[in-house]
Amino acid sequence: MNNNQKDYTPENEDDFMNEEQKSYFKKRLVSWKQSLLQERQKAEKIVEASLESDIADIAAKETEQSLALASKQRDSLLIEKIDQALSKIEDGSYGYCEETGEPIDINRLIARPIATLSLEAQEKKEKLRRFQTRRHA
Repeated sequence: MNNNQKDYTPENEDDFMNEEQKSYFKKRLVSWKQSLLQERQKAEKIVEASLESDIADIAAKETEQSLALASKQRDSLLIEKIDQALSKIEDGSYGYCEETGEPIDINRLIARPIATLSLEAQEKKEKLRRFQTRRHA
């Protein structure tokens, strides 16, 4: 076990969701959430500024406002998923597939800390969604 938390990166060989891994993912999730909240504040300022513009500026600002609103919505969804992941860390269910109950591969969690499904369960879900989409088309 690595005692230098700054340099620690979880590995598959570690005991799954040991305290060091939980701490690692919690710090990543909190940092990500803070970054998203800052981006959301910037988006809100863009929207507010565009509301104060004169008529000549409105057309030029509409695209910027649309992008800011879309970004704000996307960030809100991500923040919600981050909060759910943080709750799972607290209740001990973080890192386990919601479909199978098996541990999610550490590399998948590193790449996508809000993952709730193992790669296999995610692929199965996507195949089912594609099949259903084709059936209804």
